[in-house]
Amino acid sequence: MSGVTLSVPYRKPLLITRVSEKNRPRFALKEASAMTRYLIRWIVTALTVLAVPHLISGVYVDSLGTALALALVLALLNVLLKPLLVLVTLPFTLLSFGLFLFVINGIVFWISAQWVSGVRVESFGAAFLASLVVSIVSGMLSLTLKREEGKVRWVFEKSQSKNDNSNETIELEKDQGGKWRQV
Repeated sequence: MSGVTLSVPYRKPLLITRVSEKNRPRFALKEASAMTRYLIRWIVTALTVLAVPHLISGVYVDSLGTALALALVLALLNVLLKPLLVLVTLPFTLLSFGLFLFVINGIVFWISAQWVSGVRVESFGAAFLASLVVSIVSGMLSLTLKREEGKVRWVFEKSQSKNDNSNETIELEKDQGGKWRQV
């Protein structure tokens, strides 16, 4: 199995926005600000929290407003409380090769659910599984909104013979006209 890496230089993540001029396409790409990225993360986390009760029994969320509040509390606890928990439980984290961080995520989700009315989590196991779902979706979102040394990298694996271990890198850059070309 070999991989193909596609490197695309860019400055900021892109959003699709409407353009009002007549002879232009209906939608155009625009650079997203840091605040826009945080807003996108918050909304996606809220939608994920809203979907969690359909995936995991034992977690109940009343409405979209409740999910938005839970996502906000979850973000605040991840910034304020999670670093303290990681520091206090560092020996357990090291002994478990980092797997104890999933337990910490479950604890933070459990505490967040206790603080927001309209959210009910019946057990720590349900909170643990819900935190896994939210972490996976947030991680996937972070891959799309994160910069890596000024380039976006996609890795495609293609199935070939077992003896072929070659990797192919394709680098693209934007020219002055805004079109992508291979370097």
